[in-house]
Amino acid sequence: MTQQTLSRSESWRRIDAWLAVHSASGLAVLNPPATPEEIGSAEWFLGIPLPGDLAESLRCHNGLSTWATLLPEQAPLSVSGLVDRWQTCMDVATESEGLTTGPWDDEPWWHPLWVPWAESADGMAQVIDQRPGPDVGRLGWAGHSGGDFIESWPGLAHFLHAVAQALRDGGGVRGLHSYLTEQDDLWWDEEDSHELNGQRLRPAPVGLS
Repeated sequence: MTQQTLSRSESWRRIDAWLAVHSASGLAVLNPPATPEEIGSAEWFLGIPLPGDLAESLRCHNGLSTWATLLPEQAPLSVSGLVDRWQTCMDVATESEGLTTGPWDDEPWWHPLWVPWAESADGMAQVIDQRPGPDVGRLGWAGHSGGDFIESWPGLAHFLHAVAQALRDGGGVRGLHSYLTEQDDLWWDEEDSHELNGQRLRPAPVGLS
């Protein structure tokens, strides 16, 4: 499948297999699969079906038990976490007119059809855009100053495929490369990075050997 995008499940299987060999601490923070009841409850709360990519990903892992850099720039949310983030953003946007697009902006601060699936260390949400149109399903950021889809991924499957491929075959994910800390935690950073908070980083092994 080198010329095709892997399914979310297959990408997670490859990521899990890599973690099992090289980063037991990373594998340990991945939650078990979400139940159909959890996914159904989230869909009822949001009023829309969860994106197919996201539902399949959640059926592999229901987010993380604690924030960790298993993926470049973000940590996957659990079902309850994405519902909480969506509701918080809806509340803030409703109170501050954040659902409307300003005259000099390309995107509103928030949209009801943005489904948060992950969060960054600085509190930004990576969202899946469910607005109808040619870009439906793309990944973007809902940050402190509004939505940003300038360098969006076409979909969650594409992003997870890129991560799995980088761990198996080497290379980066849009300029970020995989490293291991002294505690064998997975970390993503720019090429030729050597330390994190005063601790040594070493390039992550490629593949399962």
